[in-house]
Amino acid sequence: MVLLPKLVFSITVIGWKIQPLNNLIETNMTLLVIGSVAFDTIETPTAKRENILGGSAPFFAYAASFFGAVQMVGVVGDDWSPEYTEMFRKQGVDTSGLEIVPGGKTFRWSGKYRENMNDRDTLDTQLNVLGHFQPKLPDAFRRAQFVFLANGAPSTGLIALDQIQGADLVVADTMNLWINIARNDLDALLKRIDGLVLNDSEAKMLTGELNTITAAKKILNLGPKFAVVKKGEHGAMFISEYETYLVPAFPTEKVVDPTGAGDSFAGGMMGYIASKGNLDNETIKNALVYGTLVASFCVEGFGLDRYKEINRAEIDRRLDQFRKMASF
Repeated sequence: MVLLPKLVFSITVIGWKIQPLNNLIETNMTLLVIGSVAFDTIETPTAKRENILGGSAPFFAYAASFFGAVQMVGVVGDDWSPEYTEMFRKQGVDTSGLEIVPGGKTFRWSGKYRENMNDRDTLDTQLNVLGHFQPKLPDAFRRAQFVFLANGAPSTGLIALDQIQGADLVVADTMNLWINIARNDLDALLKRIDGLVLNDSEAKMLTGELNTITAAKKILNLGPKFAVVKKGEHGAMFISEYETYLVPAFPTEKVVDPTGAGDSFAGGMMGYIASKGNLDNETIKNALVYGTLVASFCVEGFGLDRYKEINRAEIDRRLDQFRKMASF
């Protein structure tokens, strides 16, 4: 098997990027995600679907699997179907870190989207087994080189990080709930990660700033070396101490279900980064674009439905369209 120099991250005068050292690692970079697994009931202005597979970990894992193997950690009840395990196996997602609680019920969420398909109301939340989740990582998962802490309680992320041995890149997601009710744990987590992914309103809430760019830069003072701010239909922004990159969203004409789009963006972004094994300028920009493109497929169907119809080649075809639209 081909070996490459081990990669670590550092701040340099030309930006934050990976530099080679003398240690060696294999080229099959491992990507680990820890997050929620859910059964969602979703109502849009035109349709309703009940008890479909969702949660931050499945959306991230499926999106990232278009670029390479993924290890997934989460918790479910015995209402989990072996069909889901087989579906992920075929996609190259290792679910051996998925804890199945006998007699337990999987986390359930119900929501209703408004006419604009951007705003939604939560109708019901049942934490079930997720309410007591403390991740237990298999030994092989503890050596993952790329780690994503998908949206979940910051305390869960801290427990996971205590089990991970020398990851090259750790990125986390967060949301307004944790900013409001778990700020101390979130602040502790921010000091232990390399990057933070969140939307523009969450960036402003976290920092108290009204301007998105100012908020993103202030996040760097809290611990992360970079921030990725999602702006929904307006694209995404990457900011580190020396670099700022902006990418527009892919113009998707038919939005069926926006649920999981943010997790899918993160999955596409991290999946691409792990496939390249570095974080140089070109990798960052391409990762943002791939995250945007994968998310554009996600919203075209309920849950994971659209993903089951596509492959990497179709994502790359959309990349060609994106290049033509974005070039100037």
